[in-house]
Amino acid sequence: MSIKVAVPKETAEGERRVAIESSVIAKLSKLGAEVLVETGAGDAAHIPDAAFTGATIVSSTRDLYQQADIVLKVQPPSAAEIAQLKEGSVLIGMLQPYQSPERIAALNAKNITSFAMELIPRISRAQSMDVLSSQAAIAGYKAAIMGADLAPRFFPMLTTAAGTIRPSKVIIIGVGVAGLQAIATARRLGAVVEAYDVRSATKEQVQSLGAKFIELGITAEGTGGYARELTAEEKQQQQEALAKHIATADVLITTAAVPGRPSPKIIPESTVDGMKSGAVIIDLAAEGGGNCTLTQPGKTIVHNGVTIHAPLNVPSQVPVHASEMYAKNLLNFLTPMLKGGTYAPDFSDEVIAGALLTHEGKIMNAAIRQLVEGA
Repeated sequence: MSIKVAVPKETAEGERRVAIESSVIAKLSKLGAEVLVETGAGDAAHIPDAAFTGATIVSSTRDLYQQADIVLKVQPPSAAEIAQLKEGSVLIGMLQPYQSPERIAALNAKNITSFAMELIPRISRAQSMDVLSSQAAIAGYKAAIMGADLAPRFFPMLTTAAGTIRPSKVIIIGVGVAGLQAIATARRLGAVVEAYDVRSATKEQVQSLGAKFIELGITAEGTGGYARELTAEEKQQQQEALAKHIATADVLITTAAVPGRPSPKIIPESTVDGMKSGAVIIDLAAEGGGNCTLTQPGKTIVHNGVTIHAPLNVPSQVPVHASEMYAKNLLNFLTPMLKGGTYAPDFSDEVIAGALLTHEGKIMNAAIRQLVEGA
């Protein structure tokens, strides 16, 4: 009997992505799986039921969950969704394990084997499964578009009959996947771009995209692709040095974030006060509280003439390609676990073990287990 892989319609407010697309359905079918998709699951991503060729469309959410051996989701399940999951089934998605110990405890109590895609080790072999990178690329692209939209100035240099318009200056803080995509997009829009990161290894990447790297003499190389936390003295030095550069910016995009931790506060109120009137801050780290001390997650405010835009769930604003990329990440993660139409994971595999959150009534991730037991 074929393993049944089910994709429900996302219920989280504002979520427009879906965890499947047609090419992934075809590949899962070749692996011997039967794919079930809830009616309307792709509507918000402009993917009608008819586009899910090869999948069985299920009209009832309850029926979908009761048939499912493996459930693929974008957002973590609600309490109501966990209640509908078949006991002993498998759940794969972005489960935000650090944000809700109660949800992890509920999954564990129902004997769900859950995999948190954001816990996948950031190693070369797992790049094709890296949802953080695929979705961050979308956020970085969108951040540059938002900046251009909110700025009261043109991005490119324009030569007109009325004279020459100078290009805007865009400064990007944090040169991970989102930062690099923001650099590339702002450059394509014609802006002059400068970027800063505490990891000196990013300098070449910044320059390869045609941007100028801001050097402050502070480095903080960390592990897993992230920067280490700065000391209080380093933070003060960083803020003071950055303020001089930021004062010249027309648009500032901040992207510094570490999953499971509050976003580092890099931009104090004093730095915002030093920015020119009409300048714009796009705070991509708003999910973790923001990189600016004035940031109000999910809101757009104006402080002394500076617009501070703090969007949430930015990848969902580009649902077609975000869904396509996410679904392929899930496929690449799930493929090694499907053999001859049966579910046969190798829990000794570094990638599978790294993403494993709950299994057979146990919380497998030590950090999350400590968090849940301490809640």
